[in-house]
Amino acid sequence: MTIGSELRNLPSVERVLNTDTLAAAVDAHGREMVVDLAREVLDGVRKRVLAGSPAPAGHQIAEAVLDLMTDLAEPSPRPVINATGVVIHTNLGRAPLSDAALAAADAVGRGYSDLEIDLGTGRRGSRQAHLQSLLRRITGAEAALAVNNNASALLLGLSALAAGREVIVSRGEAVEIGGGFRIPDVLRQSGCTLVDVGTTNRTYVRDYADAMTEQTGAFLKAHASNFKVEGFTAFVGERELVALGESSGVPVLHDVGSGALLPTDRYGLAHEPTPQESIAAGVGLVFFSGDKLLGGPQAGIVVGKRDLVTRLERHPLARAVRIDKMSLASLTATLAHYAMGEAENKVPVWRMISTSAEDVRARADNWRAALATHQVQTGVEPARSAIGGGSLPGETLPSWTLSVDPSPDRSPEAVLSALRDHSTPVIARIADDTVRLDPRTVLPEQDDDVIRAIATVMAR
Repeated sequence: MTIGSELRNLPSVERVLNTDTLAAAVDAHGREMVVDLAREVLDGVRKRVLAGSPAPAGHQIAEAVLDLMTDLAEPSPRPVINATGVVIHTNLGRAPLSDAALAAADAVGRGYSDLEIDLGTGRRGSRQAHLQSLLRRITGAEAALAVNNNASALLLGLSALAAGREVIVSRGEAVEIGGGFRIPDVLRQSGCTLVDVGTTNRTYVRDYADAMTEQTGAFLKAHASNFKVEGFTAFVGERELVALGESSGVPVLHDVGSGALLPTDRYGLAHEPTPQESIAAGVGLVFFSGDKLLGGPQAGIVVGKRDLVTRLERHPLARAVRIDKMSLASLTATLAHYAMGEAENKVPVWRMISTSAEDVRARADNWRAALATHQVQTGVEPARSAIGGGSLPGETLPSWTLSVDPSPDRSPEAVLSALRDHSTPVIARIADDTVRLDPRTVLPEQDDDVIRAIATVMAR
């Protein structure tokens, strides 16, 4: 059959709509929407026919229209189960939220809220007031501000304090933090001129002093949160830089990155700089993320001296990068866990980090026993869980994984793909040619879903 005859066999839009498959869809969603989707599907079919494919039957085209409609109605992003062992997994949405943070976002999303009204006076208020007292209490800062992410926070800070002026940065800290986000690019975008000093591995306070001019607007420190420089190194501490800044009237800005509000060395990890330490050292402004080690929603947080924070609040860019009401509510609820001393038990990221290897192994053993009843052969193997998310580079925690041996005619990659395609997608990894699932990053209430997914996939 020729391409021309195949094209003539294609049904019209009207014939597709009149199939039994789409009758209910037209009644439920209206004729106009279904017509648009049918045209889209038919356009795709024509292109495939012109490329040599046979023309599908009318009922097949109608089913494709229905599938497209289902895809449009499917919530996105979809929830997945993180069994990779990477605690803060950027591709999977970074930090899961606590129950209180979820409830807070749900409450303000369902109706109206006192986002920008003072209930005491009835006058307009500030959305920042909801979290400022918490951040001051937790970090010891004089003032605080939250925006939509940490890149925005840094851009706002540089624009408000040093636009048109020079910002001095150690060459070892003029880094790319992730996703193509580079400190030199942010400086240029904010209207500042980068002056890098020292070398990649060694910078001294005298390097900053020698580079100062009348055009110096700020000193910037940026924590290298996703890589390490080790060996023959020297870096300037916050107190040294603050002393130089105070003597010369130059503010010190510090991007600490991950937002660790708890001491990471308590859990056998390397020390991660905290906002509290920078504030105690006298840093003017400290910038950090809300959705990494802090364990909250995506946000950029600025804490520091009152006069500097006020300048950021009054800058025109502040409105363009302001935090939305649902993120604000969940961030405030997350910060309350720290203020109440319950973050280790209530914030999922810290629950995962603080869980002992023995407890992880117990869950893996439970998974193995449950899967044995489904005739699925598995093992329990020692492993290491990574922190991830541009935090604590190279640092891992001792853990255990459930290993799933694929059948001889099925590769580990095929099993991974099938787990991702499950009704509740499960994201795992491969090690030593076996599929591995780490319970550390699986929420306890998801255990049954993991077992069901593995049993289903391995039964195919």
